[in-house]
Amino acid sequence: MRAFFLFLQALAWTAALLFILAGCMLTYEVLARYLFIAPTIWAAELAQLCLIWGTMIGMPWLLKTGRHISVDAMTDRLGPAGRRLCHVLAMLVIAAFSAVVAWKGGAIFHESFARGRTTGSMLDLPTWVAELAIPVGFALLFVQALIEVASEPKGSNAEEAVPE
Repeated sequence: MRAFFLFLQALAWTAALLFILAGCMLTYEVLARYLFIAPTIWAAELAQLCLIWGTMIGMPWLLKTGRHISVDAMTDRLGPAGRRLCHVLAMLVIAAFSAVVAWKGGAIFHESFARGRTTGSMLDLPTWVAELAIPVGFALLFVQALIEVASEPKGSNAEEAVPE
């Protein structure tokens, strides 16, 4: 599991770089469009790809490190056993949802790939480039949710911080 966490950490750094790259591309697009009156055909679409992929590959690391948004007004009032139970139930819901999204997203990706669909924009990228991020990201989230469930009986995730 340590190797998987290191893999997720590498993906999280990649996601961070993709977000920075998207910001740079959009800044360039604004400057090119309004300062030089020479808009690009690539910046907005490639920035969208960076944002999609960055979000999808960053999800499992956020789950592992507990840095996602959570509402804990109710669970803070529970004891350790109640918090662990809520954590396991939440991870099972995340795993089930992720499995469905990965399965359905994989089918959408496969159909777009097989039919050769494109975005129809001036850049005209294949749509599967963006669609592939969904099954990849949610499959990784599924695996991480199962790891969370498997490691919960030891009480390792609900109370301890993850080393960075």
